Amino acid sequence: MKNKLIIAAGTGFLGQVILNHFKDKFEEIVILTRGKSETKNKVKYINWNAKTLSGWEKELENADVLINLAGKSVDCRYTDKNKVEILSSRIDSTSILNEAVLQCKNPPKYWLNSSTSTIYRHSEDKQMTEENGEIGNGFSMNVAKAWEKAFFQTDTPKTLKTALRTSIVLGKNGGAFIPLKRLTQFGLGGKQGKGNQFISWIHEKDFARTIEFIIEKEMTGIINVVSPKPIRNRDFMSELRKSLKIPIGIPTPKPILKIGAKIIGTETELVLKSRNVIPERLQENGFKFEFDTLTKAFKNLTL
Repeated sequence: MKNKLIIAAGTGFLGQVILNHFKDKFEEIVILTRGKSETKNKVKYINWNAKTLSGWEKELENADVLINLAGKSVDCRYTDKNKVEILSSRIDSTSILNEAVLQCKNPPKYWLNSSTSTIYRHSEDKQMTEENGEIGNGFSMNVAKAWEKAFFQTDTPKTLKTALRTSIVLGKNGGAFIPLKRLTQFGLGGKQGKGNQFISWIHEKDFARTIEFIIEKEMTGIINVVSPKPIRNRDFMSELRKSLKIPIGIPTPKPILKIGAKIIGTETELVLKSRNVIPERLQENGFKFEFDTLTKAFKNLTL
């Protein structure tokens, strides 16, 4: 059992996945939250604003692991205001954590910072690895580049650093699975757009397991946190219909998607961009996925 885990912005879906996985593997778990400071179920919640030092930074002393998940959700309209918040929430939190780590007498031994597999270009023709992946241009990709730059540009001699280029995480209680399941149950579980775009995904349990594996192996730098088999959108939706025993799914053409996205306050990029990403470094280091196929993942999530 390790001593201390810090999860920055750990009250959301991914934070709870990590908390549930590690709750019996650390003597102390601290979550940095915009909510009130309190202790609940043996977990210490400490208020922070993810921008300035205000006392929370003392919690980083003697920590074994720091995991930063802070960042405004991209599931919104890309208005000028939201774009500023999406970028600043990632840069500010990462920058202030760099400052806090450098102030520690005994800083965290390991720091894992969120990033995104969206950093790679739209690709229907090439699988993107950490070494050979092609970084794209555009709002989301430029945010990801700035995020990683803010993370790595500050040298932290006593703290190892890893950026997690995470894909869509499929979970029973959050993430992309819930809305996709509802759409399918409403009969709208057909392909979205042309359906040729790839989806890189990972089951919530494997997401947590990869983090533990990365820590144990002391892997640093860039890591693609995705399942080994990206799947085309039309096949993804077909597998989902099959798992839910729903025979028919009406396709959603791009013009209808644009209208729907505007109505529900999101962007079509979230379903139309082709994320064709594979976890080369994890596999080279011997990580074994429990849910290496979508069939296995959906079978577990629809139990």
